[in-house]
Amino acid sequence: MIRWFFFGIAAYALTTASVAQTPDFSYPDVEPGRAFTFPQDHGAHPDYRTEWWYVTGTVKTTKGEELGFQITFFRTRPRVDARNPSKFAPQQILFAHTAVSDPSIGKLLHDQRSARSGFGIAEAKVGDADIRIKDWRFLRLPDGRFAAKIKARGFSLNLLFKPTQPAILQGERGYSQKGPDRKSASYYYSLPQMAVTGTITRGESTAKVTGRSWLDREWSSRLLGAGAVGWDWVGLNFDDGSSLMAFRVRGKNGRAAWAGGTYRRANGNDLTLKPNDVRFTPTRTWRSKRTGAVYPVAQILTIKLPEGEKRLELTPMFADQELDARSSGLPVYWEGLVRTQNGRGYLELTGYAAPLSM
Repeated sequence: MIRWFFFGIAAYALTTASVAQTPDFSYPDVEPGRAFTFPQDHGAHPDYRTEWWYVTGTVKTTKGEELGFQITFFRTRPRVDARNPSKFAPQQILFAHTAVSDPSIGKLLHDQRSARSGFGIAEAKVGDADIRIKDWRFLRLPDGRFAAKIKARGFSLNLLFKPTQPAILQGERGYSQKGPDRKSASYYYSLPQMAVTGTITRGESTAKVTGRSWLDREWSSRLLGAGAVGWDWVGLNFDDGSSLMAFRVRGKNGRAAWAGGTYRRANGNDLTLKPNDVRFTPTRTWRSKRTGAVYPVAQILTIKLPEGEKRLELTPMFADQELDARSSGLPVYWEGLVRTQNGRGYLELTGYAAPLSM
């Protein structure tokens, strides 16, 4: 996942209006060779500019309905001197997005929140996962499971996530490059194939659900390169226990300026995918009546493996999974539930409504 632009604009708007920025402020860079430690790295890394906890999942109700969901908590550190003694100085700003993909209604149920850290309102703890904004919360429990409790407008999520596999350290053992410049990178790990249980409420109807989910964790300080206009990203859980993360960063000509990913085989072996190993080929587009954006919602994803190419057809469960976050100062993008051969997952498409200005 590569979302830092999304909330950089909103963080800037929340801070510059009331607190002076520190002009000589600097963030630590992401460097190769970092050792990951758990559960500490499930928690916040507040020195870095941006960070997120991103969970997607595919579940079924007891009636056999198939649903998708997305929960994302963001943390960003504004350019404010940490020595500022004011309790109102925004040392950290938190954002959260959540959505339910419901094929029966053919559109997303969506809500979002944001708040400065402190005052008992919002916090991202260090040392283990525990992030909250008011009554929205995502945390890791003492038994190793993660939990999310979200009460949104028109729907709510009360879910437990049980890891079933070790973390995937994306890229070079957790150093994930996002462009030709080695400084354009993030620390990045994923927990695929997490077992999901709990409830999803839509309106007045609450359903018990079970399924599989995916946790992405990234933190970074650098933006994408100046030539990037958007990206395509997908995370897939397969029925045999294998999984795949793949992405491409698109340049102004619409072609891939960078790409990568990781394929975890059913036996647990991980294969790092380099830029030339990943290819997205659109096969069908959908035009949003609300924004006019045209998204390649169906694609062929081809990855190169030692035994040959693996070709996956990505098909949306329904076309209208556009998320319009402009009301909170963020962009318009498409993020939705897709199926493929013997698997399910989430596809994210950015920079199609308008090029992202990095």
